[in-house]
Amino acid sequence: MSARVSTPSRRLAAIGAIIALVVAVTAAGIALARNGGDSGRHEPSAAQPAFDPQQPTYDRLEKITSRRDKGDPLAVGRADAPVVLVEYADYQCSFCGRFTRETQPELVRKYVDEGVLRIEFRNFPIFGKDSERAARAAWAAGRQGRFAQFHHEVFAKLRKGDALAEDKLVDMAGTAGVKDLDRFREDLNGSDAEAAVKKDQEEGYALGVKSTPTFLVGGRPLAGAQPLKEFEAAVTQAKAVKDAAGKSGK
Repeated sequence: MSARVSTPSRRLAAIGAIIALVVAVTAAGIALARNGGDSGRHEPSAAQPAFDPQQPTYDRLEKITSRRDKGDPLAVGRADAPVVLVEYADYQCSFCGRFTRETQPELVRKYVDEGVLRIEFRNFPIFGKDSERAARAAWAAGRQGRFAQFHHEVFAKLRKGDALAEDKLVDMAGTAGVKDLDRFREDLNGSDAEAAVKKDQEEGYALGVKSTPTFLVGGRPLAGAQPLKEFEAAVTQAKAVKDAAGKSGK
């Protein structure tokens, strides 16, 4: 199914609602993209403020930003998983690569495979044309059911500039098991890929995302390459909130 960018009026209404929620989050002292991203800073951000299980903003933000589309090729995990982790990332971002190589496999093993967590990837290229090309390539690999394999292949090491040239991306797609490389190249350069990446970018910008990686875990913002324990705590807390809501019938 072709990706489609919504009309300006709908986007304006959605953005207004999201920004209102983000203002509430930041008022509580939580920054969506502070330190730890690859926008000039190269140290993981400080630990986020304690999560308040009574704060309804997180749940509402999770409902707005998680798509839960069963056919989403850029997602892993059950569509009805209690907790959704949304990641905004750039393929030239070293900390995005670190998360993919070191943290994500543990989250998959511990939470995704158990049906607790769903991970949804958003292309958020901030380093120019090479990043945008790689983002379109990831979407194109997803069209043939090989997004996860291509994603891990690109992030196997830090790749910048010419390492993300079209021919190099095609080679990586072949290594990742993409069968029809002619179709992959066509999809990579097509308008649908451009629209899909733009949709993810618009969502991120509306939320105030400024650096990569930035995450929402059950609606709770985490910025930068946080230690595994921070993600584990966020998933556990978000799951507890969902369980409590279920018991209360909300």
